[in-house]
Amino acid sequence: MNIESTDRILAARLLGIGAVLLRPGEPFTWASGWRSPIYCDNRRILSDPDVRSFVAEELAKKASALYPDAGIVAGVATGAIAHGVLAADRMGKPFVYVRPKPKDHGTKSQIEGNLPKEAKVVVIEDLVSTGMSSLAAVDTLRGAGAEVLGMVAIFTYGFDIASERFKEAGVRLDTLTDYGALIEEATAQGLVGPEEAPTLAEWRLNPVDWNRETING
Repeated sequence: MNIESTDRILAARLLGIGAVLLRPGEPFTWASGWRSPIYCDNRRILSDPDVRSFVAEELAKKASALYPDAGIVAGVATGAIAHGVLAADRMGKPFVYVRPKPKDHGTKSQIEGNLPKEAKVVVIEDLVSTGMSSLAAVDTLRGAGAEVLGMVAIFTYGFDIASERFKEAGVRLDTLTDYGALIEEATAQGLVGPEEAPTLAEWRLNPVDWNRETING
């Protein structure tokens, strides 16, 4: 793959600012309980002006090219709110964001901002893992009468379960970078050794059972 491609450029920048950490020998534990050799925190992008600007420009460029008819940009709370705002600003579009659930006070809104009926919406997400929370936001927007044209995310792990869920929901997903590009870049930088590559490949194919024998052993 060409090192100048957007996915590899962004992968290199995410590694450079510590937004992605790789620890095959000392796995992280996700909130779901999954053991993982990788941890991605795209909130760190917001602390680096250069990477923040790059991501905002690329999100806006991809969303505009894929969905020129979009009238509204929607971010998925909370991780994609800031990234969605920055992209919407560059696109010159109104912005709303979707909460995981309605707030329990005030207007009890789940969608914050002005969302006209039958609005054409492009959704901005920061990270896609299993796809459940991302597609829950899509369901909320559709329930409010919006037409969701598609979703653009910063990063995806590329799990089969996520691909299946997006297909079933009839939602197109495009990303700026992904797990494959990240591992290629990390390998090129010498951050991943030849002996670790199989471990990283095995995890992506079967994250639920990965490392379970080690834990139970």
